[in-house]
Amino acid sequence: MKNTLIKLFGIFMMLFIASCEDGIDPITAVDPGEDTGSPSVEIIYPTEGTEVTGLELVVPINIEFKVVDDIEVASIVLNLDGVDIASYDTFLDYRIVNEEYTYNSLTSGDHLVTVTATDLAGNTTSSSVNFSKAPPYEAVFAGEVFYMPFDGTYTELLSITDATEVGTPEFAGEAFAGSNAFMASEDSYLNFPIDNLMLGSGMSGAFWYKVNGSPDRSGILTVGDNADDRLQGFRLFREGSATEQRIKLNVGTGDGESWNDGGVIDVTAGEWVHIAFTIAPTETIIYLNGIAVNTATPSGAIDWTGCTELTIGAGGETFSYWNHLSDDSFMDELRLFNTTLSQSEILNIINVTNPYEPIYDGETFYMPFDGTYTELVSLDEPTVVGGPTYAGDSHDGSNAFMGATDSYLSYPIDGLFGADAFSATFWYKVNSTPDRSGILIVGDDADDRNQGFRIFREGSETEQRIKINVGIGDGESWNDGGIIDVTAGEWVHIAVTVSATESKIYFNGIEQLASTFGTSIDWTGCNDIIIGAGGDTFSYWNHLSDLSAIDELRLFNKALSVSEIQDML
Repeated sequence: MKNTLIKLFGIFMMLFIASCEDGIDPITAVDPGEDTGSPSVEIIYPTEGTEVTGLELVVPINIEFKVVDDIEVASIVLNLDGVDIASYDTFLDYRIVNEEYTYNSLTSGDHLVTVTATDLAGNTTSSSVNFSKAPPYEAVFAGEVFYMPFDGTYTELLSITDATEVGTPEFAGEAFAGSNAFMASEDSYLNFPIDNLMLGSGMSGAFWYKVNGSPDRSGILTVGDNADDRLQGFRLFREGSATEQRIKLNVGTGDGESWNDGGVIDVTAGEWVHIAFTIAPTETIIYLNGIAVNTATPSGAIDWTGCTELTIGAGGETFSYWNHLSDDSFMDELRLFNTTLSQSEILNIINVTNPYEPIYDGETFYMPFDGTYTELVSLDEPTVVGGPTYAGDSHDGSNAFMGATDSYLSYPIDGLFGADAFSATFWYKVNSTPDRSGILIVGDDADDRNQGFRIFREGSETEQRIKINVGIGDGESWNDGGIIDVTAGEWVHIAVTVSATESKIYFNGIEQLASTFGTSIDWTGCNDIIIGAGGDTFSYWNHLSDLSAIDELRLFNKALSVSEIQDML
């Protein structure tokens, strides 16, 4: 009986298998043929030229690649900068391999990743990609050794070092730049080691600051030896009232100290102010918004003996007396330098960290000449020819431009002017010696005046006439403008507008003269604008360098209306 049941079960299984295979073609082995092709290798990430970023010195990277072979992949080797970091010889799909490998120790610099695949026949293919890991931060300015942007963190970006938090320092909930500025708060501040900052006999500091008049005094940046004297390091601090605060600096010179009483910030304005200070063996200077507000003369170089830490936002352990405690003001974009910055360098920092946004319609160029020649819309520098100077005077800001003999500025005009219209405005204090000169010149060559324009002056010791000549391709148009009284010694606002049919000259918002022409200005062959001289294309008739003062120079890609010009005033 038992054997009978087994036989019946076997018959049943044979019938069942036969029924399951009903309609299915039998499996037939196929010879894949001879392996004649090499595998293909594609690196999916990183791609050529990828820049990996991150605030850390060492970051992870996911390397993705794909290998395809016509028969079978035998092995894959992943190499980074000449070192094998991974290998594979077992695959779920032996013809198409998709892999991702996480490398956890990518450092800053240039890198080369290579994937090499070999098939069963020994055919080998390699593919490589160049990429880089950007450093967390590279010094932007000469001598910069410390940068703390306070974007929700207390990390110093050049060393990737976190400051030590004392108490419960906070963030301001707003920022001058980035996402969040620093606010020390009561009994709280930051400490940072200065050992690696290379601070010597000359150093500088710069930051943006929104002052809080309460408490009425506080430490801002402090480096000291002990609380018994002020003969080492420095102390930048503030004192005042609810309406104004004076920024001061004390420097220790080993056997003495130097005081700099700085300048006053209007608390009620509620504005961000750029503060910079410089320390040299013979001079300390405090700057507010790039303008030197006070100078002091120490008896020698700063003494760093026993100084180990920078305190940010308070007087700290070495300068908490006289109630120079924690600061509830806002601080942003703190930088330290191991050099004594010049005013132009400080102004450059301001320009870079506070980019200018055009405030007038059509404005393409703005050069305020506050002790620097930087063009603020682009943050580009002009080419300096000869030795132009500054006037020691200005209509706005700190220092206007003044040319010198055989000296001027040259700047490329790409994107500055409209195809058939433009305007130029500036403040001008005329010097009648020499009795004629170029002021703003755009030309093609010195053979004719059929392209570009020439704004210039001619006259005598007592009066100077401002003129413009416009090139219109097959001819030129003259506008004899108006006269400035040299003896008045006053700043005059000059505006020149050129449209497709006419040119106009304005003094202090009042039209002096208009001149019409039959076709629009011709820019053919024009490349640069010359500021403060006739330059190579208009030095004839003695229109050479200008010793007058120029301030607040702006260019526009359209012809301004009289109301727009008057609004500037």
